[in-house]
Amino acid sequence: MNATTPMAGPPSGPWLYWLLGFVGGYGDAAGFVLARTFTGHATGNLVLGAIEIATGDPRSALSHFSAVVTFLIGVFLGAWTMRSSKRSRFSSVIISELILILASPLLLSGHLAGAQSFVLCVSLALGLQNGAFRRAGGISVHTTYLTGMITSLISSEAEKYSAEPLPPAASTYNPRIVLTVQIWTAFVLGAITAAAATFQFKQWAMLGISLVLLVVILGSRTVGYAR
Repeated sequence: MNATTPMAGPPSGPWLYWLLGFVGGYGDAAGFVLARTFTGHATGNLVLGAIEIATGDPRSALSHFSAVVTFLIGVFLGAWTMRSSKRSRFSSVIISELILILASPLLLSGHLAGAQSFVLCVSLALGLQNGAFRRAGGISVHTTYLTGMITSLISSEAEKYSAEPLPPAASTYNPRIVLTVQIWTAFVLGAITAAAATFQFKQWAMLGISLVLLVVILGSRTVGYAR
């Protein structure tokens, strides 16, 4: 791709980060309920892995640490795929995520190997999503975890109010706050839905977010793309 070729980003619009935020919360909560491992971010698993090592259970620690590595691999692959100027790249990433999500309940069984395969599969899927969708409305976002967005927002707001006072006529509307709250809300709704669904349907509840991902794929092929 030459320097003058614009790089197509993911589709634009609130519908997208609402749906992906829901998927992120759903996948993370379902992974913890079904396999006691977070599948959508790294920090929680690093802490859980450290606890397992301290309590003398390196086998369980390996499960948490491998989920971190797999998630980061997914982030890299998702971001690397989106470097192409082809608009179909985003839907290709989400199709890959959908396939992994559909495969995940088939991998889960009562054995450690089954649970581990499930965790790796979902971690890779959510990593792909996180790497492919990183900006909305010109703002850096994450749809599979919230800590980075919230701490960054609080820090920036603190810096703003510690600087010189804003003019009285300055607008109080902050699109970054609005976007963060929307993704946060969708994430929490997804987590609540996943908890209820997995307690009722076990691993087959993972099929629920496959329908949401299908909507994302169809929508990404029909709406405008962000630059």
